[in-house]
Amino acid sequence: MLAFCDYIAFRTQKFFGEITKQGDTYLKDVSKVEYDLSETGSFVSTKKTMIVTDHSGKKYRLTVEEV
Repeated sequence: MLAFCDYIAFRTQKFFGEITKQGDTYLKDVSKVEYDLSETGSFVSTKKTMIVTDHSGKKYRLTVEEV
């Protein structure tokens, strides 16, 4: 069965990226989407993560993962 983790993660990253560029007063930055990779670079799981930073510098990890 097809999993949409990539799609959901990249749409989420794009959304947060757009609102931070528009000068959102609560959010300051969003990182790129990071993959769950082994030391050799192969996929370990479908998990994708990104970090969102608020206006005071506190960081939040957002995770998209197939359940």
